[in-house]
Amino acid sequence: MSLSVNHIVYNRLHFAGILGSGMSAIAQYLCRAGLKISGSDRLIDDDATQRTRSALVSAGCRIHPQDGSGVTLEMEALVVSTAIEENNSDIVNARALGIPILHRADVLAAIVATKRTVAVTGTSGKSTVTALIFHLLRACGKDPSLITGAGLNSLSGNGALGNSFNGASDLLVIEADESDGSLVKYKPFISVFLNASKDHKPVDVTLGYFQTLARRSAHVFVSHEDASLRALTAAKTFGLAKEADFHPDKLEANRESVTLIKDKTRFTLPFPGKHNAQNLLAALQVCRFLGCQDTTSSDATRSYKGIERRWDRIETAKGITVIDDYAHNPEKIAAVLTTVQDISPRVIAVFQPHGFGPTRFLLDDYIATFNRMMRPDDVLYLLPIYYAGGTAAKDVSSDDIAAGLTAGKTTVLTPRARDMTPALIAAAARPGDIVISMGARDPSLPGFAKSIARAIDAKA
Repeated sequence: MSLSVNHIVYNRLHFAGILGSGMSAIAQYLCRAGLKISGSDRLIDDDATQRTRSALVSAGCRIHPQDGSGVTLEMEALVVSTAIEENNSDIVNARALGIPILHRADVLAAIVATKRTVAVTGTSGKSTVTALIFHLLRACGKDPSLITGAGLNSLSGNGALGNSFNGASDLLVIEADESDGSLVKYKPFISVFLNASKDHKPVDVTLGYFQTLARRSAHVFVSHEDASLRALTAAKTFGLAKEADFHPDKLEANRESVTLIKDKTRFTLPFPGKHNAQNLLAALQVCRFLGCQDTTSSDATRSYKGIERRWDRIETAKGITVIDDYAHNPEKIAAVLTTVQDISPRVIAVFQPHGFGPTRFLLDDYIATFNRMMRPDDVLYLLPIYYAGGTAAKDVSSDDIAAGLTAGKTTVLTPRARDMTPALIAAAARPGDIVISMGARDPSLPGFAKSIARAIDAKA
């Protein structure tokens, strides 16, 4: 197989930052499709990326240090994302050798054009809905392909990351990232819009991206709960309200799951929270449209195993539950905290901001969210901001979030080093507590959540 990007055919591509979730998914997909793929990453020697490196090598990708050495004349193009800065060694070498530089979105757009693509976007929930649609379509015998940011637990293991899959049909399900506006390059068969809140960009900017994508889509499905989305071109709506085009007849929720009843069929998702009911509605509407039978989808929802770092539970011997979750913007944090607080009298929340730029942009929103959500008995740990490298100005800190929180309402701690936090939590946690660890981008966060559980179990 070859890939036509902007009317030029490529067979050999090199990815800068190949260990990132979005880049690794595309790289694996193209490797399995028969292209010659290589890549580099500045985290190549990080223990937390070992699994990703191994999976890429198993798929047929060659991995190099990010020092420009992997960029040679045999490479037909260098693929970069918005996160790759102009002084990156791979970019410098590519320019010196006259090798074309492609944006990740251009490559994904070229793949989208070869399939009947379902593109899922929104500032929250898109990884989960992408996974659910893929899972249901696969259960219905549609054999779709997949390119997404978070690995599906049902696909991961045996050396696989679970964030891409090469199916035999013409259907492809992708997570369409809105963070840099590059999704406007896609022309999907179906676009799904979940929500539009302040995250990477102001809301009005994000809505502009969404409107462009909607106009470029054959079919559009949007959340009725977000009024700003209803104006999107020729949209069909889903939501819990009866005014939505696709809504449940009844909603049931408990500590472990949510159940939607629609046309006398029960759809039970083994994950709690109102936000997951919304996610399930979006997936069911799309899959109905694509010909899935309700009885098959009902069976499939019960077998859905989730995705990595979305409500990953670790039970301890002390009766304390640790949950690892990707929540990182104010809306996601609020949704997760609401779910946890519904099932636990006390929550120990741990949040690691995912970069200096995002923290600066969302500072007031973080403060407002934690002030609104944290109860008097809850505890909040604000960890040092994750720094992935680059030239970001380090002019904001977690202390700035803490300084804005209402004094005396909730216990707030800002440890100088993340490594000291598990012992602090273990000393304070008591049976029945839920510890929720939240944050994005940092590949070491799953290990960090496990270290909290180990510290709790080791407590005398």
